[in-house]
Amino acid sequence: MPPLTSHTRLYWTLQTVGWGLYGALGVLLAAVFGKFSPLVIPIEAIVAGTLLGCSHLLRLWMRRHGWTRLPLRALLPRLLLANLGLAVASQVVVGALVVVLLWLTHSLGTGQGFPWMQYVGYAANSFFAFWLWSGAYFSLHYFDNLQRAEVEKWKLTAAVRDAEMRTLKAQINPHFLFNGLNNIRALVLENPLRAREMMTHLSDLLRYSLQLNTREQVPLARELEIVAHYLTLETLQLEERLRFTLDVAPATLEVLLPPMTLQLLVENAIKHGIAPRPGGGAIHISAQLEQPGQVLITVRNPGHYQPNPAALDHTGIGLPNAHERLQLLFGPTASLAIGNDARQADTVTAELRLPVGAVGVQKGRHAAHSEA
Repeated sequence: MPPLTSHTRLYWTLQTVGWGLYGALGVLLAAVFGKFSPLVIPIEAIVAGTLLGCSHLLRLWMRRHGWTRLPLRALLPRLLLANLGLAVASQVVVGALVVVLLWLTHSLGTGQGFPWMQYVGYAANSFFAFWLWSGAYFSLHYFDNLQRAEVEKWKLTAAVRDAEMRTLKAQINPHFLFNGLNNIRALVLENPLRAREMMTHLSDLLRYSLQLNTREQVPLARELEIVAHYLTLETLQLEERLRFTLDVAPATLEVLLPPMTLQLLVENAIKHGIAPRPGGGAIHISAQLEQPGQVLITVRNPGHYQPNPAALDHTGIGLPNAHERLQLLFGPTASLAIGNDARQADTVTAELRLPVGAVGVQKGRHAAHSEA
């Protein structure tokens, strides 16, 4: 015998309790109107059991013929005929069982006609009870379908979100690889030894980034390792034209962010702020607790931010995807903004705000400065 599901247990619980209360109400009314006798309880038990069985047969019939999927105008005539037929049939069964009960208890009277009008009233009462049962059944079925639809919607939303995350990640890694290979190509003829060294750094960096790409979020500490690899790779090409400083509070190292996000901001700063300048410039990376529950990560570089609305994006596909990944993972609690720094002339600042979340952070501040 297969195990009962939660829906089946709920159904039989409601059936037993509902029709049991119906029988108890009959006993109470008999006592109130002075018609109570020892036979009232077994008779009402017969009535409740018969109506329970009839309603269950109706459920089986409706499930077999798909009545729950019918529109209201097609369902109501079917319910009308079914409830009417069950009301009459139930009273025939009840009448037969009551006669047997009276005969067994030697309470069957003689010389009396069959109480037709009384049983017509019982049938009308049963007809009304079956309508109540039908209303309750279809209401519960409707809310159950509504709940199932809500669950399916959330499953679909989660599946779409996961597909979007995979697509966005797939776009970022080729974007980074393209830039790295361009750097190597520029050095192949000029300095083959440095090109081989650069290829080694690129290989290590790609291996690390592929490992991180298996997760939707990584700690800032691990993201900084990627940035260190990337900056080392870029200094092999830009030499003294690239300088950088890190100012990272230890309390921020465990905050989570999408993989390659900070690396992308640094890459953008080099591409648009350092590389076009003959004298290069300095990149300043900072991560501090801005307010309780939020971390502010900034990347500053020399330059002037002038986005081109006519183009797809001033920085390519990387930054729009980074912004979209933040929205998918954190919603409005995270943001990414790039613009001209209001406090420093000829400076572009990228500000990345992230929620600390449930990750515990330690108080304190540590500044690590390095210059290449």
